[in-house]
Amino acid sequence: MRPKTAWQAMAQRPLSFLTSGWPWRSVAYLASGVLVGAAAVAVLVAGLVVGLVLLVVLIGAAPLVGVVLSSVTVATVERRRLRLVDLDDTPNPHRKPNGPGLRAWIATRLKEQVTWRELGFTLVSAAALWWLDLLVLFFSFGMPALCFEAVDGDTWPWAVFGAFVLLASPYTVTSWAGARAALARTMLAPRDGELGSALQEVHASRVRLMDAFDAERVRIERDLHDGAQQRLISLGMTLGLMHLDIPPGSPLSAQLAEAQEQLSAAHQELRSLVRGLHPPVLADHGLAAAVREQASRFPLPVEVDLNLPGRLPRHVEINVYYLISEAMTNIARHSGAASAKVSGRYHADLLVLEISDDGHGGAAPALGSGLTGLADRLTAVDGRMRVSSPTDGPTLLHVEIPCHFG
Repeated sequence: MRPKTAWQAMAQRPLSFLTSGWPWRSVAYLASGVLVGAAAVAVLVAGLVVGLVLLVVLIGAAPLVGVVLSSVTVATVERRRLRLVDLDDTPNPHRKPNGPGLRAWIATRLKEQVTWRELGFTLVSAAALWWLDLLVLFFSFGMPALCFEAVDGDTWPWAVFGAFVLLASPYTVTSWAGARAALARTMLAPRDGELGSALQEVHASRVRLMDAFDAERVRIERDLHDGAQQRLISLGMTLGLMHLDIPPGSPLSAQLAEAQEQLSAAHQELRSLVRGLHPPVLADHGLAAAVREQASRFPLPVEVDLNLPGRLPRHVEINVYYLISEAMTNIARHSGAASAKVSGRYHADLLVLEISDDGHGGAAPALGSGLTGLADRLTAVDGRMRVSSPTDGPTLLHVEIPCHFG
């Protein structure tokens, strides 16, 4: 599977990563970060100047307006630069102005939360990030150069130290580039309600479709439980009464006993199907208990480590349960694994799930695998999925879902 981020490329293929373009893309990202950070300082100063010029039009708040709107430019450049180390798109969350002209544009931008997040990112970038970029680049390349330049007969150990630093530089640079990109995406990516109206309607349609599907699933579960299961139980009782009226050892008695065994097996299969459609433990005890109950019936040993502070919102809980269920089904069918693990934590309004196995790997959504269905389900809850599955395994499915506990 083709990696989508520098971090992912480094984790999947730690050795062949060195011959890929990702280390150079990371260097370009940090080097341009130094330039953008220095430019951010200039932009902030220019914003103050522009604000003072506009003071005649916007009395009092003009300097702040200049600074805030200058940060929009820095954020736009940063979203484009992210493509160097993160191939996932970062849409521009700004809305169209409510009317024509500069005044309407300014009024719209000042009312958007993303504008203030962009201001925060610009301040952080100007005050710290570009200095850190410069420091990482100097440590990775400048220090080895100084060590090599200072080498003579008595200082050869410095050359060895410089060589080690230089050999580690692809990992050093990529690690910081990945962390910096994650911070930028967290601050600059669209949040709930910041997508365009067309995208919001598509998203709402997906949510309605998923809710309708889950409601239909509940209805089917109820009909099977109250209808087919009860009929099977009644039929089993009838066969049992018939069996009592037939002499033991007769051919008909053996046939009835076989029919009862087949009926019992069909009843067990139907119970498993009903439990899988809408497990009562999910409704009564929550996600962690439902996943543990499912893992106890899984054909492979599964370690479950879900530490959640409470019950998730209902639609998130249902979608996450079926996501985990489908992922575990994929593991059983395709991975060739001997064991699996499901873990989950809640950090700062973000549910983070990791589903891993020790199988042969090679999972890729682009190849039409079961991961495509998982990605579709995540779109209904604004989730994001990353997959690490090198050819020789193991496979790690990393899922992030924004949510609030009730």
